[in-house]
Amino acid sequence: MEENSRPEAWKDRFPPVSTEAWEQKIREDLKGADYDRKMIWNTPEGLRLKPFYRGEDLKSLGHLGHYPGEFPYIRGKSAYGNSWRIRQDIRVKDIGEANSKALDILMKGIDSLGFILDEQHDYTRDEIDALLKNIHAHAVELNFICGEQAPNLVRIIDQLVKDYNRDLEQIHGAVDYDPLGRILMKGRFSSDEETAFERARDLMEKAAHLPHFRVMAVHGSHLHNAGANTVQELAFALAAGNEYLARITQLGVSVTQVAPRIRFNFATGSSYFMEIAKYRAARMLWARIVLEYGGDAPAARMNIRALTSSWNKTLYDPYVNMLRTTTEAMAAIIGGMDSLTVGAYDGTAGDPSEFGERIARNQQLLLKEESYLDKVADPAAGSYYIENLTDSLAREAWKLFQEVEAEGGFLQAVRNGSIQRAIASSASARDMALATRKSILVGTNQYPNFNESLDALEDESVLWPSVAALPDAEVEVLKPYRGAQALERLRYATDRHVAGGGQRPGVFLFTYGNLAMRKARAMFSANFFACAGFSIQDHPGFGTVEEGIAAARASKAPFVVICSSDEEYADIALPIFEALKEEATIILAGYPQELLDTLKAGGLQEFIHVRSNLLQTLQHYQAIAGIRQ
Repeated sequence: MEENSRPEAWKDRFPPVSTEAWEQKIREDLKGADYDRKMIWNTPEGLRLKPFYRGEDLKSLGHLGHYPGEFPYIRGKSAYGNSWRIRQDIRVKDIGEANSKALDILMKGIDSLGFILDEQHDYTRDEIDALLKNIHAHAVELNFICGEQAPNLVRIIDQLVKDYNRDLEQIHGAVDYDPLGRILMKGRFSSDEETAFERARDLMEKAAHLPHFRVMAVHGSHLHNAGANTVQELAFALAAGNEYLARITQLGVSVTQVAPRIRFNFATGSSYFMEIAKYRAARMLWARIVLEYGGDAPAARMNIRALTSSWNKTLYDPYVNMLRTTTEAMAAIIGGMDSLTVGAYDGTAGDPSEFGERIARNQQLLLKEESYLDKVADPAAGSYYIENLTDSLAREAWKLFQEVEAEGGFLQAVRNGSIQRAIASSASARDMALATRKSILVGTNQYPNFNESLDALEDESVLWPSVAALPDAEVEVLKPYRGAQALERLRYATDRHVAGGGQRPGVFLFTYGNLAMRKARAMFSANFFACAGFSIQDHPGFGTVEEGIAAARASKAPFVVICSSDEEYADIALPIFEALKEEATIILAGYPQELLDTLKAGGLQEFIHVRSNLLQTLQHYQAIAGIRQ
């Protein structure tokens, strides 16, 4: 063996570096800047995440040492891979058309169907039989989004599988009976509390001989899409699941029958590693809860359907949604789940196009058939960062779960309004992060498509949060919405103004002086105003202030933004303001602290900068331009 090939030789060449040495090097590179502010990530969930993790950070974690497929299932459901079902939902308006579409997409890679039924219609056996015509129940997962129709659907499915002599072990699927979700989203039970849980017990009994058919649902996705952070989505979903366990076992059904009949629906957002950790933590915590009820290991395995988030999807520049759903799908797959629904990139504006649905299917097919993400069990295992993130997330979610239990459980917390208030607080913080661009939605609050406009929307309700509370609601309801909606309303108001015959407000960029600063501030200003649909008139840079003033006058733009360096603002800002103030609103790009008093005393009051509230500032300029939302 050659000397350089011996492990000892390489160890000598690359001696180990201590954590202290790494920390010291980072502090040297920071050149006196505050380490915690620059390097520690304080997440919206309240977690403090370090800039790097090492093997020593695994020593204190209590969840290590388990294998994939083993209780408490933190490492996934199987030791032999990470396969999942590719699901697409179909809204059933016409039974024949829905059946034809189902048969079509089954030939295109789908192996899990979701039928969104009319909750007000009492479906017959013949109608469901027609809906499932030529669909082999043993080869595809059948799911029904049917609300209070769930008992009827379970009865019909039971009849059909018996009539067609299907192997009951091969029947996979679910109905989404979720009375706790209903009271949170609609404001009250369909009848009363006692009836709701008795119906849940009856569902358990009716489906007892269908071992792989779920009859209860917990919709963490509703919490997420109303603005909940990851800890809240996880903790409140577990609390709802725990309420079902407690109430249904009290009615005489064993936990080994109840727990496997519950499906959890989680939304997957854009925080990639956080979402991976969420699925791993969810399985571990649910297993812990089921164990407390005396459940066995098989009963403690959580069944999860993942959906890509709707909260972060945008109406403008919708192609960016493809990028969002791809990373979200990857996070859900690596985290481990049973089935996945990827939303169509153009579904924000209403019913998705056929092309949009095709892309959504193919995203999963690529991740499975070409990236082989289904071949490796628990691909995140051993990652210093993800293992620590899983532990931190589980601890915080368990604390919040215990707070809900101390309040009397999920239902009591909903009646008290504490869950709604917590989510509303999180939603407000997320909205502020978008408005101030601490959180970025590409194409909406940063890097908008300057040439895009929407002259008219068929359904303008897509710009407003949906409030589904019933008139006699007993509790405050959650309000699912998209984070981009406020900024989209802003931009759509400009587009609608133009479509109605108004002028699109122009912004003239008065670029002068220091090349680096004028270019940086011009780019910043262009992105800033384009978020409201204003037109941008840029210039590479004027040789003199007088030349720039003449060009600004000639443009007739109602807004002029001065783009230069702080040093040059001392000499040029007020002369430009004085020359143009009667013809346009003059705005300074930047916020030079040492000059503020002088500039404001001279009459210059308008500034845009990195700390500006984008939404409020653009609403202000829209009002100046005579545009109403």
